[in-house]
Amino acid sequence: MAQSFPVIVFRRFAFVACVAVLSVVVVETNVEQNLAAAENAPRRSFVAADSSKSRIAIIDEDGKTAWEHKIGPLHDLHVLENGNLLFQDTWTHIVEFDPKKKNIVWEYEASKADGNVGKRLEVHAFQRIADGLTMVAESGRSRIVELDAAGKLVHQFALNVKQSDAHRDTRLVRRTPNGTYLVCHEGEGLVREYDRQGRTIWEYAVPMFDKQPAPGHGVEAFGNQCFSAIRLENGNTLIGTGNGHSVLEVNPDCEIVWSLHQNDLTGIQFAWITSLQVLPSGNILINNCHAGPSNPQLVEVTRDKEVVWTFNDFERFGDSLTNSQILTVDGQSVSRPVR
Repeated sequence: MAQSFPVIVFRRFAFVACVAVLSVVVVETNVEQNLAAAENAPRRSFVAADSSKSRIAIIDEDGKTAWEHKIGPLHDLHVLENGNLLFQDTWTHIVEFDPKKKNIVWEYEASKADGNVGKRLEVHAFQRIADGLTMVAESGRSRIVELDAAGKLVHQFALNVKQSDAHRDTRLVRRTPNGTYLVCHEGEGLVREYDRQGRTIWEYAVPMFDKQPAPGHGVEAFGNQCFSAIRLENGNTLIGTGNGHSVLEVNPDCEIVWSLHQNDLTGIQFAWITSLQVLPSGNILINNCHAGPSNPQLVEVTRDKEVVWTFNDFERFGDSLTNSQILTVDGQSVSRPVR
């Protein structure tokens, strides 16, 4: 017995030593895997705006605020080819802002334009178009105007609405490559395409999918108050249905050929779908507004409905993050403009 005791003790300590070494190896492997996962995680820089936080800001790929500016109400924004930002800081005041020089280089005050003084109107859409012109949709006046670099009106046409409403005539308006305008008529639940003479050449009524309307702005609400429409390269139209909680791709015959609905993504619930962006990869950036802190404000998905990237930050942005634009994807500039 005296001879066997040391052997037993030795084997016991040898076993413990092996377990300790194994534990270190496992921990180191997990750390390496986590670091590798972090390094390979999708990285995005983007500009976003939230009127509830009175902030428009550029967030870099490390998640840091690279630039920010105070705003009021906002329903549209663009990063221009020259690097300036086109956005609004009130319902009627649109500015082109140089973030490097920190000054306004162009502006338009809709409430003071000829024919607008004293009238109730709001602006929910604008866009820099060809020849340096700027398109502005004036709700309440129910018209689209095109302005030159001096702010002079060079073209206008009336929108077809049942009854003018400063807040609900339009949401986003985008000029197509063919020079027509896709207009989201929020109050009527319609997307209309107009030519430059104001004639309706295509129309799509956002469906209710046999559901009853429900009031509110969050995940509990429901309606067809469309916010955005983009003409795709294949001729179809991608629509953000607002409180319809969905993204629809519709062909020229008004048939739905692809869709993404409120609960299609695991662990994510959509509320008010606002602006959309189609990335060069074909992925779609979706603004998930009014969905609450348990849901991301920005979601990038593939056409196979796989989530690629999300953003959830209720410190810098709140529950009214309505508009965004991805600027870089994994270090590569996104050259395709937001239409």
